[in-house]
Amino acid sequence: MSAITESGVVDAVAKELFIGGKWVAATGGKTFAVQDPATGAELCQVADASPADGVAALDAAVAAQAEWAATAPRERGEILRRAYDLLLARSDELALLMTLEMGKPLAESKGEITYAAEFFRWFAEEAVRIDGGYAVAPNGAGRFLVTRQPVGPSLLITPWNFPMAMGTRKIGPAVAAGCTMVIKPAAQTPLSMLALAGILAEAGLPAGVLNVLTTHDSGGVMEPLIRDGRARKLSFTGSTGVGRKLLEQCADKVLRTSMELGGNAPFVVFADADLDAAVEGAMLAKMRNIGEACTAANRFYVQREVADEFARRLTERMQALPMGRGTEEGVVVGPLIDEKAVEKVTELVKDATDKGARVLTGGAGVDGPGHFYQATVLTDVPQDARLTSEEIFGPVAPITPFDTEDEAVAKANDTEFGLVSYLFTSDLKRALRVSERLEAGMIGLNQGIVSNPAAPFGGIKQSGLGREGGSVGIDEFLEVKYIAVSL
Repeated sequence: MSAITESGVVDAVAKELFIGGKWVAATGGKTFAVQDPATGAELCQVADASPADGVAALDAAVAAQAEWAATAPRERGEILRRAYDLLLARSDELALLMTLEMGKPLAESKGEITYAAEFFRWFAEEAVRIDGGYAVAPNGAGRFLVTRQPVGPSLLITPWNFPMAMGTRKIGPAVAAGCTMVIKPAAQTPLSMLALAGILAEAGLPAGVLNVLTTHDSGGVMEPLIRDGRARKLSFTGSTGVGRKLLEQCADKVLRTSMELGGNAPFVVFADADLDAAVEGAMLAKMRNIGEACTAANRFYVQREVADEFARRLTERMQALPMGRGTEEGVVVGPLIDEKAVEKVTELVKDATDKGARVLTGGAGVDGPGHFYQATVLTDVPQDARLTSEEIFGPVAPITPFDTEDEAVAKANDTEFGLVSYLFTSDLKRALRVSERLEAGMIGLNQGIVSNPAAPFGGIKQSGLGREGGSVGIDEFLEVKYIAVSL
């Protein structure tokens, strides 16, 4: 790391739009600033795409689609495999770049690069396993052939909290399936995606297959592309509110959609749980990415017999977490993404304390440069507190006691969201029983992390549509075609 400098990793990244295999300036040469959330300082300026730039990117994707779809699956897989190797080889530089633009500690950024790379390795292997079928018609007079083909040009929109992994999780299956893409990263964290585009080009991805639009005007640039009619797929990761708007826009041209939306994850601890494991799982589920994750534990429901002890242990762990700029050695709690994020967390904590919650540690922002909020534990949180129904997206753990299994399940399911639920118990029957009753697309059973490239990621209810990763992840970018044959 000694040879890697902050200015060096930022300077090494192209700051223009990537369209048709070329780096090009935005219309009129417009740019916008990327800031370091730990200091508020400007890191650089990047191209600010216009609607016309968006159309040019879609033009390039459409032009490349037929040839890319006809590319051999093995070749598509080999490109992803080379990109996987490049990501790992440059993990130190990419991790520093991510920490600078997003704020998470370097150790977490390195972990994300590894996680992001695994999506490329996984889908490199899936590219050659796209299957079909052959069957005899029930009356014996014909045959059914079933094949799966690329959906076509796809629009991808990624969030700021996992700026590399959310890109590879969408790009990987699209490349493997034979789809061209226009991708728009979040305005707060465009540098990781620009670096990824350069790596894919170096790995041999043909011109026009991936096109990158950086812009501060997401709706103005992307809505015309959604309504254009030539794109056939939209994959979005972000808030449920924005997801609803995008679904309305997609209805106009009946686009295939994948939506990975908001979460409100309950973390349920029964009295028979291993408390050491439960606290360790809570730290992972709550503090990964400084709490800025849709999978973050948002509500802690702990059986009354162990609620005080769980709160005490969790408080001790949270109090001991070093806070600071993510580039500093040993830091665990970095800054939130921007001042609005700090204001939101502050409002939610005040609402809870006004309604009777007690602060065991933290409970306030931090004066000075950057967007920091203390690691916080609240107890006796009432069910009508806003943070039981809204995503916190910060380092706050609200604890509410419960008495019975039915009560725990009812409270856990009392949300419009259904992305992930965490459950800690040593009773096997209860583990299976409650896992089946919890309304979520994913269950963390006696563990605080569920994300894995080899597993299907996604939620139910208003947490989204479709799945990313696993053996079903590539299905989101494939259409089924049935060919009837008469004999």
